[in-house]
Amino acid sequence: MSKPINEAYSILETDYLDGAKKVIERVEQTQMDVINRTAEICFNSINNGGLVHLFGSGHSRMAVEEMYPRYGSFPGFHPMVELSLTNHHAVVGSNGQRQAMFLENVEGFGRVIADNFHYGPHDSIILFSHSGAGSVIIDIALAMKEREIPVIAVTSVGHSRQSLSKHSSGSRLFELADIVIDNGAVPGDAMVKIDGLQTPVGPGSTIGNTVIVNLIKCKVAQKLTDAGKPPKVITSSIFVGDEESNRLFNASYEEYWRTTRSI
Repeated sequence: MSKPINEAYSILETDYLDGAKKVIERVEQTQMDVINRTAEICFNSINNGGLVHLFGSGHSRMAVEEMYPRYGSFPGFHPMVELSLTNHHAVVGSNGQRQAMFLENVEGFGRVIADNFHYGPHDSIILFSHSGAGSVIIDIALAMKEREIPVIAVTSVGHSRQSLSKHSSGSRLFELADIVIDNGAVPGDAMVKIDGLQTPVGPGSTIGNTVIVNLIKCKVAQKLTDAGKPPKVITSSIFVGDEESNRLFNASYEEYWRTTRSI
């Protein structure tokens, strides 16, 4: 069960920068082993012609977008983006936040999403969920385990331990995943307490998630390059000029199309 806010306040910061530094420190000090293991799984998937699928709903979708496609990223990572479940929509009215939060806990919806894709023998998946307790994310984790696809979870273990699963299985993501990476965020996510304000502000999970995915991305790029298969990286014209940047963009997108066209 969740702690009352007055108890949870004891772990919070009074300055956002201090909280952000601590999130990064927790990742660096406690998660590097599992991050390295994840990078090896991702490398093996991509090196053998497979894909690393990525899924997150709500704000966790931001970590999916951070992995690919954006500057400094490369194919081999496959974003599974379900627009009805993300925060990139109207807050109220049509396509509103209430609808998205409702759908997140419609059991069976995650299996419908998972069944919309084909999977190869070398594929793996990274699932992002701060609470790790929603029905959709549990559905997808279970569906991937049934397919014997390695499941990597990026979650707040502290938050999840205080949360009840919304899924009929009673499972939480960290209990199902083959590898669990803790994003370093405090339970409740928001980490700044302000005198006179009852509830905290300033979430930290996006910082932890972003650090984690870019660590994985860079480590996989190193492994692919060492294996003689340097990835096709989307690169800014600041580094290579307009013409070469356009060429690299097109090469990256063509490679993405080639590797995902069968799904």
